[in-house]
Amino acid sequence: MNIPFYDLKRQHQDYAAELQAKANEVIQSGWFVRGPYVEAFEKDFSAYLGAENVVGVGNGLDALTLIFRAYKEMGKLEEGDEVIVPANTYIASVLAISECGLVPVLVEPDIETYNIDVLKVKENINSKTKAILTVNLYGLMSDVEALQFICKERNLLLIEDNAQATGARLGKQSAGTFGDAAGFSFYPTKNLGCLGDGGAVVTDDDALAAVVRALANYGSEKKYVNLYKGVNSRLDEMQAALLSVKLNYLDSENERRRAIAERYWERIDNPYVVLPVDEFAENHVWHLFVVRVPERERFIQYLSDNGIGTQVHYPTPIYQHPAYREMAMLEKPLTEKICAEVVSLPLAPYLSDDEVDYVIDVVNAF
Repeated sequence: MNIPFYDLKRQHQDYAAELQAKANEVIQSGWFVRGPYVEAFEKDFSAYLGAENVVGVGNGLDALTLIFRAYKEMGKLEEGDEVIVPANTYIASVLAISECGLVPVLVEPDIETYNIDVLKVKENINSKTKAILTVNLYGLMSDVEALQFICKERNLLLIEDNAQATGARLGKQSAGTFGDAAGFSFYPTKNLGCLGDGGAVVTDDDALAAVVRALANYGSEKKYVNLYKGVNSRLDEMQAALLSVKLNYLDSENERRRAIAERYWERIDNPYVVLPVDEFAENHVWHLFVVRVPERERFIQYLSDNGIGTQVHYPTPIYQHPAYREMAMLEKPLTEKICAEVVSLPLAPYLSDDEVDYVIDVVNAF
């Protein structure tokens, strides 16, 4: 049996005809930038999340960067302010901070959930701290309620990197609506993904949304009148239209992800493989099923030899990348352990039970 880590052709097979019809509709409309399809998706996604504002942008990194840029334009952040962020996240979270002249403060995660450790957040707050960027990593919501309390108590901004947890909920409230603002990614492999790239800023703050929208449109609210030194970062009509189709399937696909994760968790029984937290409620949408294996390279090769694709999210701590050589003296033992051991197994809503069971049998035989 051959099971790639992710197969985007299979991902769209059940509603390919709907996507093709919608794409033809956009082509026939002759309107491809800043038009009715983006407006419709923003409205639909806003209703789905229960958020006041959705601003479609070019990608997930731009979404986060524009949030920080907007807060600087509004006078709520300034050059040199510190932003607390998990050390084991993807580098995009940190790039958004440093791109805006802010200082990322890397904090260790909780080894059980891989999300930011709230106790360590408290230890790293000082007079320069102005914001916390929490990341809902691998599809699991971080302890947003505890972080909300800290931010309210210390008068800090709370921003969510919700690139990997679209559709997750805590009670009736959606991930990405707990902070002052959130960045979403619609990269093709995400739970809600484009057939290209895209992202969104989500916020209940009307003023912030207006600044973000202007910044993303060359800094302009009105044509040829530029309020800010902006950028060009806009969700295009085609991707917005396709996202509107896929949004209808998001909850059912997330339910299938939970079912697969639960099957993995119940049936994988190998002392060399550390399973993720056993959380199958709505606050986890299982963007990734990440295990830890001390002998990772041998494990990956063994799975590959048996036709199973894997990926590593993420192999190198941010502070060990040449781009962040100024952080090279940092030591984060938990982050380094995680980066050295994590490996993601195939998990996608199109996988059959037989395919999932094959992965389980191969993993158990390692």
